[in-house]
Amino acid sequence: MYFGLSEEQSFFKDNVKKYLEDNASLDQIRKIASNDETSIGKEIHQGFLNLGVNGLLIPEEFGGLGLDLLFAAVVSESLGACVGPVPYIAPYVMAPTAIMAGGSPTQKENYLTKIASNEILVGVGFSEFIGSRNDAGLTFADGVLKGRTMFVMDAQVATHFLLADKLGQMFMLDAKAPGVEIINLTTVDKTRQYAEIICKDVPADLLELSSLSTDPISRSIDAGRIMLAADTLGASQAMIDQAVDYAKERKQFGRAIGSFQAVKHMCAEMVADLEPCYALVWHAAHCHDSSPDEAKLMACHAKAHVSEMGKGIAKKATEVHGGMGFTDLLGLHYWFKRIGVNRQMLGSPELVREEAMQSQL
Repeated sequence: MYFGLSEEQSFFKDNVKKYLEDNASLDQIRKIASNDETSIGKEIHQGFLNLGVNGLLIPEEFGGLGLDLLFAAVVSESLGACVGPVPYIAPYVMAPTAIMAGGSPTQKENYLTKIASNEILVGVGFSEFIGSRNDAGLTFADGVLKGRTMFVMDAQVATHFLLADKLGQMFMLDAKAPGVEIINLTTVDKTRQYAEIICKDVPADLLELSSLSTDPISRSIDAGRIMLAADTLGASQAMIDQAVDYAKERKQFGRAIGSFQAVKHMCAEMVADLEPCYALVWHAAHCHDSSPDEAKLMACHAKAHVSEMGKGIAKKATEVHGGMGFTDLLGLHYWFKRIGVNRQMLGSPELVREEAMQSQL
C-alpha cells in the first residue's frame, strides 16, 4: 500500500512554499531577524493568511476549512524549508486543537470563529505543564490568573494567550488585559518569537472541559510536536539541497568537491537519514486524527527522532560548506538555528521519549 501525500496536500504544500520563496527572500529574513524592518514580517504574514492557513484545522461550521493535521504538517514543512518568519504552530494548530478538544460549545463558537476570521491571534504557553522553569508557575482562583510562564510562542503578535498550569488546565486571556506583562525572550532563532508572560490578577476564561481531563492539552501538545518535526524536516531538506548544490560548484584542486568520496559520503548519509523521516511525520499526523491509540506514541516518536536527525544533518551540511557555512553571506545559520530551537521546544528528545514510554505503561 502506498502511503504518502495526496494530490491536494502536495498542491497546498507547493503553494505555501512558492509564496514564501517569492515573498520571504534571504535578505528579508535578515532584516526581520535583525529587527531592522518589522513591516516586512507583517506583510508576509498577511499574504500567508490569504492562503487560508488560519482556518486550516477549524471545522466548517465555525468558518474554517475542516482539514486534517496532515495538511497542517505539509504547511509546517514548507515553513521550515523557507525559514518562514510567520506565526503558525501556536495560533493556527495548537490553539484550535486545544479549543476543539477542551472547550465548551460556547467557547468553540466564540474563539474558533474569531481565529478563522483572523479577528484574534492566539499565543500559546504550555511550558508549565510540560516542565516549569525558573520558579515559574500559574495559579487560577475566582476567575483570575496569577503567576508567570515561560516560552510563550508568538506572544509579541498575539491578541490573546492560551496558557496552562501544571495540572493541564487551560486559560484564555486578553493580551491587553490589565495585569499582563510581556517580556521578550531571546533565542538563537531570530525568525520566531518567544516571551515570558507575567499575570497579576488577570481575568481569564477557563476552558471548561480542561478541568476534567489532561487529554485536551496533551492532544494540542502532540499536534505542536508533529508540527515542529515537520518544520525540522523541511529545514533539514533545505540544508541538504544547499550542501549538494555547493558541492557541485565549489572547486578544490581543480575538481568540484562533490567528486571527493568523503563529501559524497556525507551527502549520502544526510539523505539516508532524512528520507525515512517523511513517512514518520506523515504517519504521526495521520494517527493524530485517525488512530487515537497510536497518536501519543507516534507524536513523541516523530518529535524525538526527527530532532536527532535534524541535528546531525545541520552539522554535516555546514561542514560540507567549509568555512563559508559559518558566514552570514550564505545564511545557512538560519536553518541551523531553527532546527536547534525546534529540538528543545515542547520537550527535548529525552523528555519526549520518556513520555512515549509512560504512554505505553
